[in-house]
Amino acid sequence: MGTTTWKGRQMSKMSDSPRSRNHDVAESIKQFIIDQRLRPGDVLPTESELTAALGASRTSVREAIRALSALDIVDVRHGHGTYVGNLSMSALVESLAFRGLLSSGTDDRVMRDVVDLRQLMEQGLAPLMIDTLDALELMRLRELAIRMRRLALEGKPYVDEDRAFHMALMRTIGNDLIVQLTEAFWRVQARVAPTIDVPEADWIRTAEAHEAIVDAIEAKDVAQVRAAVEAHYEPLRTHITTLLEEAGARLR
Repeated sequence: MGTTTWKGRQMSKMSDSPRSRNHDVAESIKQFIIDQRLRPGDVLPTESELTAALGASRTSVREAIRALSALDIVDVRHGHGTYVGNLSMSALVESLAFRGLLSSGTDDRVMRDVVDLRQLMEQGLAPLMIDTLDALELMRLRELAIRMRRLALEGKPYVDEDRAFHMALMRTIGNDLIVQLTEAFWRVQARVAPTIDVPEADWIRTAEAHEAIVDAIEAKDVAQVRAAVEAHYEPLRTHITTLLEEAGARLR
């Protein structure tokens, strides 16, 4: 794996502080993954090999691996070894969700920002949705939208259907980063939204807005798609704005 060259190049970068050294070890492992052009699922050197190659302590290597595992950069499979991770956005989701939960009931700004980002992405990608979604995919989207409306009318949640709908909107575009960001922002909103008391009537409106999005895509009308997306997020945005105003009033 070219560890000899890697060792000579990386050892000069190590710092004396334990915390800095752990960070340097983590950065060296990341650089190794890049230099070796490893992909998710590829095996990494053993802990002993990393310790020897970096001239680092076993403790520093373990701490570095633990930190990289939390970021999903590496995947530790006990009894099997350490592998390149899936490189997901789990760390981003956890951080934003925690910030959102921390602000809920006080300023709710994280939730507002997530809603803004989701709306901007979907509105901006409206032309690509129209170009890439075929009749079969639109039929599947309509089925999901109808099911959401039915569940909303019965006073039941439609979390799984909502996720499937928005992920389907993005997958056909062919941009993996957009898909990952959509998944990440959706997961943050799903984690934080239950702490926000949105009226049942607004969830029904939101469910119906999904059908309007499908109608607009079928009509190949970009402006209509963007308007439908705005209508989809409007009830939640209105409620968050009210919470922000109430929080501001309490501080005055």
